[in-house]
Amino acid sequence: MDNRPRVSLAVVKRLPKYYRYLGLISDRGIIRVSSQELSKITGLTASQIRQDLNHFGGFGQQGYGYNVEELKLEIEKIIGIDKSYKAIVLGMGNIGQAIYKYRGFNEDSGFKIVGLFDRDKNLIGKTILGKKIQDVKNLEGFLKEQEVDIAVLATTADSAQELCDILVDGKVKGIWNFASLDLKLPKNVVLENVHLDESLFTLTYYLNNLKDYPGTKN
Repeated sequence: MDNRPRVSLAVVKRLPKYYRYLGLISDRGIIRVSSQELSKITGLTASQIRQDLNHFGGFGQQGYGYNVEELKLEIEKIIGIDKSYKAIVLGMGNIGQAIYKYRGFNEDSGFKIVGLFDRDKNLIGKTILGKKIQDVKNLEGFLKEQEVDIAVLATTADSAQELCDILVDGKVKGIWNFASLDLKLPKNVVLENVHLDESLFTLTYYLNNLKDYPGTKN
């Protein structure tokens, strides 16, 4: 049983950043790194980095810093990407196809896409990178036969909740939602929303309010 205190969303959002930078450092042949050096690379304070990592145990050594490869592997376990996941993509339009082809979301990275679905008759039956797009009407039966960990929802908003309900009934554990709809889910199903317009509007806000941009000196 996990008895550690609850970790905040802000800390969870920073973990992939640490993992990415540690990978870059490792590729340069660097064996150890201090929190001060990580601070310069990530733009976060050394104190913040130490506090974040201390949520999960003490990985560094006084006077030595962190072993880059060991810390990278530890964060890999914390994030959960030391495991493999079966995934499906619902909606094979531009976004769905881009995700399916994304190199970070493939079997080499621990994600095996086992099904592609759409309701567009012009797409159903089409083969992309060796996998055929199925009719979304087959989704319920597919989930009865195949255990799926993650569903990528890249459909229009009008069908998103209906498909979400089928995914929940089919015991899908997590949904990566690109549909512009706030989904209703039971607490045992993990939801991560990706609203592209929110990200774009955040960018335009900072373009027009540069003094508020993180890291900008007043």
